[in-house]
Amino acid sequence: MKVLIAGGAGYIGSHTAHQMIANGHDVVIVDNLATGHRSAVHPKAAFHEGDVRDRDFLDRVFAAEPDIEAVIHFCAWSLVGESMEKPLKYYENNVGGAIVLLEAMIDAGIDKIVFSSTAATYGEPTSIPIREDDPTSPTNPYGETKLAMEKLFKWASVAHGVRFVSLRYFNACGAAEGGGIGESHATETHLIPLILQVPLGKREQIYMFGDDYDTADGTCIRDYIHVDDLAQAHEKAVEYLAAGGTSDIFNLGNGLGFSVREVVEVARKVTGHDIPAVVAERRAGDPAVLIASSDKAREVLGWNPQKADLKKIIESAWVWHQNHPDGFDD
Repeated sequence: MKVLIAGGAGYIGSHTAHQMIANGHDVVIVDNLATGHRSAVHPKAAFHEGDVRDRDFLDRVFAAEPDIEAVIHFCAWSLVGESMEKPLKYYENNVGGAIVLLEAMIDAGIDKIVFSSTAATYGEPTSIPIREDDPTSPTNPYGETKLAMEKLFKWASVAHGVRFVSLRYFNACGAAEGGGIGESHATETHLIPLILQVPLGKREQIYMFGDDYDTADGTCIRDYIHVDDLAQAHEKAVEYLAAGGTSDIFNLGNGLGFSVREVVEVARKVTGHDIPAVVAERRAGDPAVLIASSDKAREVLGWNPQKADLKKIIESAWVWHQNHPDGFDD
C-alpha cells in the first residue's frame, strides 16, 4: 500500500515510516522540518519538504505521487505549555492545517486518514482507566485543537465519505531498537529525555512540576507507551481502513500508570546516575492522572503492544541519547 505520512520526519512519524517500510509499504513523507529532522527520514521514503497548510504544495505532491491510498497525519504543534501562551498559533496550525489537508485529499480522491490525536482531549478524567466514550473536556488549547480536528474528520466523513481513525495516545517515549532514530526536540519538554539530559551533563537536575496532586506520592501519573508500539498502531489503523473499517476513535496506552518520581527512580537505575530531582510549581493544564484503557484498539485493530516495560523503554531511550547527545545532525 502507498501511504502519505504528514510529519514523517518527526519523532513518532519517523518511527512509523521506518516500520511501515520494513513491512513492505510504499511511504511518501511531507514535512516542513519545523520540528522534524531530514536525517530521520527513511532513505527509501519519497520525501517532499513543505507545509500541509500550503494547498499548492499538497496538490503538487498528490500529482507527483499517484496511487496514494491513505494519509497518516502527524503535523501539529504539541506543547501544552506553549499552547496556553499562544492559542492562536495552535488553532492556525493544527486546525487550519487539517482543513487544508482534508480539502486536498478530497480533491485527489483519497478517502482514508489516520490521525495522531492525544489523551489531552479528555482533560481531567472522570474515571480511570480512560475509555473512548468518556467525556472530552480539554484543559488546554493543545487538547482543544486536537478535539476540533477529530470533529473535522467526523464531518468530512459525513459529507465526503472520508473514513478516519483517530488514535488518542498517551505519553510517547523510547527509541527504535539499535538507536538509529529517537526523540530529538530543539526545545525538549518530554519527561524521559529531560531526565536523561542530567546524566548526559546537559542539565544539573530535573524538575518535578507539582508534588501536591491527589496521587500516592503527590506527582503526576502518566501512561507511557513505546514509540514502536505507537508506530504499529498507526500501521494497523491504515490496514483496518483499507479493509473497509468504519471511522472510529481508539486509545493507545499500556494501562499502567507511573508517577514522575517513579520514572526518575527507574532512570537512575538504568543510567547509574544519581539524578537530582527538585519540586517546582505545577504547570497550567496538567491533569493529575492519565491512564488508558486500550481494550478497544486490541480487539478491533488487532494491536498488540510489545514494549510495555518502563525500564526497557528508558533503556532504549538511553541508548539513543548516548549515541546522539545533541540529537540529529540537522
